[in-house]
Amino acid sequence: MFSRARLARWLVPVVLLIAWLGIGGTLGPYAGKLGDVATNDQAAFLPQNAESTRVLDAQRQFRQEETLPAIVVWTGEEEGQKLGEDQRARATEALASIDGASGVVGSPSPALASKDGQALQGVVQLRPDLGEELPKVLAEVEAAAGKVPGTKAQLAGPAASQADLSDAFAGIDGLLLAAALVTVLLILLLVYRSLLLPLVIILGAVFALGLACAIVYVLADHDVVRVDGQVQGILSILVIGAATDYALLLTARFREELPAAGDRMQAMRAALRRSFGPIVASGATVGLGLLALLLSDLTNNRALGPVGAIGIVCAVLSTLTFLPAVLVLLGRAAYWPAKPKSAEESAGHGVWRRVAALVDRAPRKVWAGTLAALVVCAGFAPMLSSKGVPLDEVFVNETRSVAAQETLGKHFPGGSGNPAVVIADAGRLDPVLAAVEDTEGVASAAPASASGRPGGGEPLVVDGRVRIDATLRDAADSDAAKDTVARLRTAVHAVSGADALVGGYTAQQYDTQRTAEADRTIIVPVVLGIILVILVGLLRSLAMPVLLVATVALNFLATLGVSALVFEHVLGFGGTDPSVPLYGFVFLVALGVDYNIFLMSRVREESLRHGTREGVLRGLTATGGVISSAGVVLAATFAALAVIPLSFLVQIAFIVTFGVLLDTLVVRSLLVPALVRDIGPRAWWPGVLSRPRTEDAAEDEARVGARR
Repeated sequence: MFSRARLARWLVPVVLLIAWLGIGGTLGPYAGKLGDVATNDQAAFLPQNAESTRVLDAQRQFRQEETLPAIVVWTGEEEGQKLGEDQRARATEALASIDGASGVVGSPSPALASKDGQALQGVVQLRPDLGEELPKVLAEVEAAAGKVPGTKAQLAGPAASQADLSDAFAGIDGLLLAAALVTVLLILLLVYRSLLLPLVIILGAVFALGLACAIVYVLADHDVVRVDGQVQGILSILVIGAATDYALLLTARFREELPAAGDRMQAMRAALRRSFGPIVASGATVGLGLLALLLSDLTNNRALGPVGAIGIVCAVLSTLTFLPAVLVLLGRAAYWPAKPKSAEESAGHGVWRRVAALVDRAPRKVWAGTLAALVVCAGFAPMLSSKGVPLDEVFVNETRSVAAQETLGKHFPGGSGNPAVVIADAGRLDPVLAAVEDTEGVASAAPASASGRPGGGEPLVVDGRVRIDATLRDAADSDAAKDTVARLRTAVHAVSGADALVGGYTAQQYDTQRTAEADRTIIVPVVLGIILVILVGLLRSLAMPVLLVATVALNFLATLGVSALVFEHVLGFGGTDPSVPLYGFVFLVALGVDYNIFLMSRVREESLRHGTREGVLRGLTATGGVISSAGVVLAATFAALAVIPLSFLVQIAFIVTFGVLLDTLVVRSLLVPALVRDIGPRAWWPGVLSRPRTEDAAEDEARVGARR
């Protein structure tokens, strides 16, 4: 019969398990509901203080309702076919037939012919809040446009792009989660050769994700945070990957302690005591690193900050409560059919013993060789262009909106459908219009009229301000168009008393790029500072944290260098979204430090007992397998982002996947241990490694005595 003390000891893990089962059963479905409060309206994620954002606010005064334009483009059924006046009239009639249809705002424009006579275009203004109804409304527009004899109709413009974007994120919850979980499960089965433990780890990660999604859902529903498809996808991957990594560290330590302690409760207490610091420190580096994104002026960056930090906190909470409870209740059965081995037994053979021997035998050659290779890779980093991607590279797969935009660009000015918008004082309309028309790169310009279309009558004046729409010669998403916007701003700002502002799609892209560059100069040093402070507190040293931060920063630059080559020469990307380098930095540096935390906290522990040289070798041998497994799991988890056919997420997937593997298998396995081995005790400056008599020391002595 259990004593009261023993019963109370077993009651805690049972209560924790029941609590997490309740959380999983109640909050788990929120992982699939997060899309209900997500928005893919890119206008909601513009820089707060940018000129284009101020123009967007001013534009709303010039129309009774905010709209989302869909551009219909007609071409002949055969290449080079001319379209006649009859077909232009029929196209205008087709658009007029949907006047007043559900979702359509105002009257569609008449069809306009291209200069080469081979295409027609018309604009239909739609409600921006159509949401899931947008594809249906676009289908009605396309059906009406398709009634023009001898032509084929395509849909371009913001409405068509948004529909394709929503389609890319359709089913993201189930597809991404399934890909990540199946990948993680297979890797864990291969690494641990246990049937039960991988399922326990996966279950803990899923519970953490359910809790995180429920919290984010409530906050997003109350407009405290914003969520889009990208943030939603990254949250799932981040929680699954982090929860699995932390779980691997704890389960590996518990497996070591079981043979020595004998009693599963004592083994878990020892495992938690020795894993708690590294796990919490690792979670803090990632969580606080993500929160540094709140310093960004881009709303989607700020959105990812708290959402990602919430996910990390939930992952740490699950690892330190649910997982210990289940492991205590299962004991050795968690590792069946494998048998838990002590650290000494595990270190007696295997690849990590050979790696440690190599580091010990020639530390200077090891760190010099790996350092040179990383520096060479980092040399290609400046080749990575982060000026944004053109529309035809936003989607990995071929999409209808991109094809339509290409057709539109062949027959009309590149900026058709996405004009630059100038807001100016009505009294200075003429000089501002002249300045716009004289700007290099502007194809045409006209003030908005009361009819809602440029050049359709007397200029519309609202609160003493007028709006001018300027069609650019180059494609609205091209670098040339962005250069035109810069020239256009210089020209209209020079008009005295006009108080002119330049916005529109191209200006938004230009401002986003400039803001992302400014964000990096602020956020990068803040993240490095946060990580440095956490490492100083954990390792009680100054030299070691500086060394670790420098190595993970070098790993990031080397990853960017390799990514620049792969993106251009293998994947065919002309550049990246402006936020990609920043996201890559936050994930790689914060997550890369995690593995160094796992390694060096164990090295410090062993160095206190055996000295720095032996501590490096023992720490590397003891943690090599589990940290490598954690790196492979995290890399494979982030690689799952590539199932979403958007270049932004494919690029993030490659950068984090390659960077984590490089950090785990090269930086943490060779560079850092070799440097510490070569530097010796000075690596712990200004601290001195002296062994205090602690509870851990008493346990070690007791174990030695028991073995004798």
